[in-house]
Amino acid sequence: METQRQKKIAGVIQKDIADVLQRAATDGGLKGTLISVSKVLVTTDLSIAKVYVSIFPNKNAAELLEGMKSNQPLIKHELAQRTKNQLRRMPELLFFIDDSLEYIDGIEKSLKGQDNPISNPDLLEKRKKA
Repeated sequence: METQRQKKIAGVIQKDIADVLQRAATDGGLKGTLISVSKVLVTTDLSIAKVYVSIFPNKNAAELLEGMKSNQPLIKHELAQRTKNQLRRMPELLFFIDDSLEYIDGIEKSLKGQDNPISNPDLLEKRKKA
């Protein structure tokens, strides 16, 4: 169960880190790449923030994730500057790709495509009568 404080800190981080990451990507020559922060989870001791990012187009995702991980101290510093009036200590930042949009897209494609068990019941295993 997340405490009110964890939620508040996660909210502060989520708001500002999206700006920081988007600017870093644009400055890094990745114009046209959209980075959004879908979720931030802060540990109970407030020492670690798990930042879930979704990146579009997806082909840059792995490269960008590596960039975020290697520039973590810089990103953390930039974020600390922005949030210094709200947060006393900046948690360590761990970055993860949020692939839920891809997952949803895959489900939609499956439903529209030929491997739809509703329109092609042969895909489903036959139920055995007991």
